[in-house]
Amino acid sequence: MRAVWTALARRDRTLIFEFIAQDDVEAAARLDERFFQAAERLCAFPVPAPAGTVQGTRELVVHEHYRLIYEIAGDTVLVLALVHTSRCWPPAEGRT
Repeated sequence: MRAVWTALARRDRTLIFEFIAQDDVEAAARLDERFFQAAERLCAFPVPAPAGTVQGTRELVVHEHYRLIYEIAGDTVLVLALVHTSRCWPPAEGRT
């Protein structure tokens, strides 16, 4: 299996990094690495997370404040989003 980050998931990851890097670049880099490693681990064990709120998805808490939303598509772990645990998923219509 391989992990593929959607454009929206890559955007989420970048925004999280930029926000945290304002205060601590090293902490932002560690968290970003944690996101990357979580997606890579899912390639070996793709179904350890509970079912997500959207049918066909799963949600893995990768940090106390962030969850990774993904689905399995053939031999691919498709990372759909990184969501702060205080936010609802799926997003409302018109997410930008």
